[in-house]
Amino acid sequence: MAVNEELLKQVLEQIRPNLQADGGDMSYVGVDDEGVVSLELLGHCAGCPMSQLTLSMGIERILKEHVPGVTRVVAVNELGGEGGMGDLYDEYAPF
Repeated sequence: MAVNEELLKQVLEQIRPNLQADGGDMSYVGVDDEGVVSLELLGHCAGCPMSQLTLSMGIERILKEHVPGVTRVVAVNELGGEGGMGDLYDEYAPF
């Protein structure tokens, strides 16, 4: 089932003030054919130890309830991307 991107963006806009109240924010990156929504976490949300919980128990739960076809929400950020800190970790990982 294809995700209605317009509805998805509307629901994200309703969620946004909750993140901004704590100094964070998010930017919509896209949604794939499997219903996986990609977001970039900004402000205090970027790098926050609780960001994964915010994604799964907050944003993902709300999107699944209100936007048919959403299956998962993932964070995309500069540190984990190609050529970023994730690659550096892989190079020096002890295992």
